Amino acid sequence: MPNIIRSKKFTANKAWDALDIASMNGISTRLHWSDQPYEWHINDGEEVFVVLDGVVDMHYKKGSETLISTLEVGDMFHATVGTEHVAYPKGEARILVIECEGSK
Repeated sequence: MPNIIRSKKFTANKAWDALDIASMNGISTRLHWSDQPYEWHINDGEEVFVVLDGVVDMHYKKGSETLISTLEVGDMFHATVGTEHVAYPKGEARILVIECEGSK
């Protein structure tokens, strides 16, 4: 049966809690809510990070340099394998994350 998710209405009990939407062939799709930064990390594979609501500053490393890109609604960040990154929401944000199951 189909499922309709109203992302703007999704909230969580704590920062970065998520609603599991789908798991397909080892890839998970999750809706996250947060009003706090995450933590520096490297995923187990690639990650697609889509801002559905709010604004997020994405910090990521390119060699020894740390770069920051501001992501607004509809913007996507593709973390290639080995990309160290951390998201800093500016207030509340809702983010769709597609990544390998069990990735950090």
